[in-house]
Amino acid sequence: MNHIKTMFLMVLLTAVLILLGGVIAGNEGVVLAFVIALAINFFAYWYSDKMAITMTRSKPLSEREAPQVYKAVYELTQNAGMPMPRIYLMPTDQPNAFAAGRNPGNAVISVTRGLMNMLNYEELKGVLAHELAHIRNRDTLISTVAAVMAGALMFIARMGMWGMMFGGGRRNSGSHPAMLLIKLAAIILAPLGAMLIRMAISRTREYGADATGAQIARNPEGLASALQKMESYARRRPLQVNEAASHLFIINPLSARGMGKLFSTHPPIKERVERLQNLYVR
Repeated sequence: MNHIKTMFLMVLLTAVLILLGGVIAGNEGVVLAFVIALAINFFAYWYSDKMAITMTRSKPLSEREAPQVYKAVYELTQNAGMPMPRIYLMPTDQPNAFAAGRNPGNAVISVTRGLMNMLNYEELKGVLAHELAHIRNRDTLISTVAAVMAGALMFIARMGMWGMMFGGGRRNSGSHPAMLLIKLAAIILAPLGAMLIRMAISRTREYGADATGAQIARNPEGLASALQKMESYARRRPLQVNEAASHLFIINPLSARGMGKLFSTHPPIKERVERLQNLYVR
């Protein structure tokens, strides 16, 4: 059911992009937006792992440097029947992790220095199992496409706004103020809609990866305990990371207090922990 919901949201995000292009520039805008959507999917498919690594400044992590991480990943990939992903390190003290890549054969997992230092072995396994679940479910590719698509919507909306400011809207719309109002509303609301759709995609993915990760690790308590420790640290010390990459992480690396909670790409940790604690894993 989660996969169906995610694909529906991806189609909806693409439709918003194409409709916005049509509202701003008519048939030419529809064609341009469609070409942009195709280019985004192609680029994200082949380079999603490199994009994530570059945006987070992650570096390759050897087995000698992190024997516990490699031990856990070896064990988990055997449980899941998956190939070994490439392991990277993000040099920050906030405990966090993310996965990227178009498929299990071309995947990476990046862990932070704080994650290795703060968590015990069962908690570490829980986090790594969650990231392997993202890889197995192909969430990593979808999340990259959603992020870049949302960015493209923002770009097109800004172009439309500049066009209206310099008279392009009047030339294209004749003397119909109603059309100008429709165009202005689309320019303002489309990026907001894209943000909400991206948030829904990310939240759906996180719940699914928690459940699958608990099955891979064969212990939901490890991940539940890790999430609580990680959230406690992140509240005190938010991570300085590109907002476009924040949804990749297992917990929101940015501050999610007050109004930020309403627009967070991650579901509340309390709900995630409760779901994990209610799971029955053989």
